[in-house]
Order: sequence, then structure tokens, then C-alpha cells
Amino acid sequence: MADIVTLAINPSIDTSTAVDRMAPIHKLRCAPPHRDPGGGGINVARVAVRLGADVKALCAAGGVMGELLRHLIEREGIPNLVIQASEETRENFTVFEEATGHEYRFVLPGPELREDEWRQCLAALAGLDDDPRFIVASGSLSPGVPSDYYAHAARIAKGHGARFIVDASGPALAAALKEGVYLIKPNLRELKEFAGGSLDEERAWVDACRRLTEAGRTEHVALTLGDRGALLVAGDRAWRAPALPIKPVSTVGAGDSFLGAMVWGLAEGLRIEDAFRYGVAAGSAALLSPGTGLCRKEDVERLYPDVGLQLL
Repeated sequence: MADIVTLAINPSIDTSTAVDRMAPIHKLRCAPPHRDPGGGGINVARVAVRLGADVKALCAAGGVMGELLRHLIEREGIPNLVIQASEETRENFTVFEEATGHEYRFVLPGPELREDEWRQCLAALAGLDDDPRFIVASGSLSPGVPSDYYAHAARIAKGHGARFIVDASGPALAAALKEGVYLIKPNLRELKEFAGGSLDEERAWVDACRRLTEAGRTEHVALTLGDRGALLVAGDRAWRAPALPIKPVSTVGAGDSFLGAMVWGLAEGLRIEDAFRYGVAAGSAALLSPGTGLCRKEDVERLYPDVGLQLL
């Protein structure tokens, strides 16, 4: 039985490369490409597996790129359940400009899923042979998938007796919150979109998160703040973790690394605040990996003792 099941309805092939300098018109000679399986739920699974969790990844994939995605997932040692889709799985590109240190990210639209295809994903989630302890839905929705998709997944999680965790934005997050979830991981922009207001200070962040917990929408909120660290609201308690002093190599996948490590910590039975510290360590560690490499276990373990918590 997998302790953690991740759901990725719009996965991708994440290709990263480097050029000396970005320029229009001219041919840009690139470094050899590196390809990773991507999309929120897949990235969360990659990180949790690296840290030692028992994980299964559920996703929809199609075409030649879908076959490559399956191969890359298996290369990472992740047990998986891939629902066949009729359209080609998307590919994203990250280009590092060596002359300036700037990183350029090109995110392609996902394929449209037919109703029978996204329903097959939900049926596969409902039909898991064993009950997982955590179900994590993360990432954007493919075209054709209804905005209440994660709310459907939340209801299925309740049927399994699993704690449901969601990392999404906009209508997909709003619908899931109406169903009630265990934990959400928005960034500040996503929280502003949902809660409204400027949210320009720490007290406002805490109040916005606490309104969600007090309304029964979610038990916990882990708010990522980029170079300002992260914030955890759990019941009547709140903690702030300052950012670690790291010069980023790449920012790709920092949020997914954060969530993957935090879910691993929860599955290990850690206290919520200690799992949160691992999330901060992993999000910071992801900054040290080029392209779409995500965090490395050794970096997470090295940085974890440096993560301090301030009880608010």
C-alpha cells in the first residue's frame, strides 16, 4: 500500500538547457538538453520518493511524449498508474542564459482531455486497492477538465479515509476548499487571488490563512513566500520560517519540492511544524539544482538544521 498517492491531471516533459545569451532571429546553440518528468503531482512524487516515502503517482498521458513521460517516471523509481489520453502530453522548456544568469521558462498549454479520460482518472483514484494515508492533488488542470475536479478528488479521498492535500489556484482551489481539505500550499499571489486585498504584511497573511481554517475549508495552510520564507497556520498556532541565505541556481520546482518534503514528513509521523521545516529545507535545496532537477536529499538534510521557526 502506498502511503502517498499523487494526482497530476496535466503532467509534462520538462526540458532544460542553456545558451550563452538569448537573442532574437539568430540561431541559439544550446547545451545538451536534460529531460525530467514534470507537473505538480509528478514533482511532488519525485521528491517524496527521494526522501524515502512510499508513493504512487497517478496521471493522464498520451502520444509519444506520454510514453516518454512514463519512461521518465519509472526511471525515477516511482510506482505509477498512467491513464491513456488521446492527445499528446505537453512539453515545457527552461533556458538558462549563461551571460546574465537569467532563467527563462516557457510553459506550453496542456492537451485537452475528453470527459471519459478525466473521469477514468477519478475512477482509478476511487478504485485504489488499498487506502493511502495522503492524497496530493497538485498542478494546473488540462483544458476540458472541469474546475471542480479537485473537489471530486477530495470527496474520493474522504471515501478512502485519506488526508487530502491540494496545491492549485483560482477556481480549482476554490472548489476544493468548499469540499474541505487537510492542507493547502498557496504562494502569496495565489492567496491574494483567493482571499482578496493587498495582503502586504505578515499579520494580513496570518489572518487570511486563519479565516480559511476557522471556516473549516482546510485544517492547515502552508504559505510559501519566495525570498521571504514561508508561513504555517495550523489551528490557533502560526509559525514563520525566514528564508535561508541561498543564491539560486534555478527556481523551478521549489514549491513542488517544498510540498513533496512536507508530505513525506507528515507520512513519517512528524509534527506539522517539523514537516513544515523539512518543506522549507527542500524548497531551499531546490534552488541549488539546475533546470528541473528539484531538491536533492543530501541538500535537504544539510539545510534542515538551519531552518528556524518563529512562533507568531
